[in-house]
This record gives sequence, C-alpha cells and structure tokens, in this order.
Amino acid sequence: MILARNFRVKGGELDLVCRDGKTTVFVEVRRRARAEFGGAAASITAAKQKRLILAARHWLARHGEGPCRFDCVLIEGDRLEWIKDAFRLD
Repeated sequence: MILARNFRVKGGELDLVCRDGKTTVFVEVRRRARAEFGGAAASITAAKQKRLILAARHWLARHGEGPCRFDCVLIEGDRLEWIKDAFRLD
C-alpha cells in the first residue's frame, strides 16, 4: 500500500513511502536511459543514502516508529529491478 509520494523535508526526499504488513518501506526510484557511468544503482551514493535516511527519520518521528526498510527500484531502459532491503537505517 502506498502511504505517500515525494515526501520532502529540508535535506531529503522519499520517492515513495509504502506499507508491507507492519513494515514501513521507503522506496527510492532511479531511472537511467542506459547503464553507462554505473547505471541507476551507482547513482544511489552514500550521500544520497544519508539524505534518504534523514527523510525517513522525519517520517518515522511524525507517523510512529516501527520496523522499516529501504528498497530501491532501478529502471534502465526497459529493464526494471526491485531491490528489497537495499540498505539499512543504522
């Protein structure tokens, strides 16, 4: 179930906030036309992860703590890959 789209706070944004059972899922969607320069996965750098974590902490503070995970949806050309639990909050 999608709870929010483009949730923004100063310093970060979450593309999608979803619910999977009792788990809040923060989904980062990255699209690249080609896999050059590392493709969509390489664009989720450590700095980008920090911004996602910052926004997730704001979401959790407003809506209640609980189990959560970060998923990434990577789109390159016509190929789509969904990576569950791509990285951790800690």
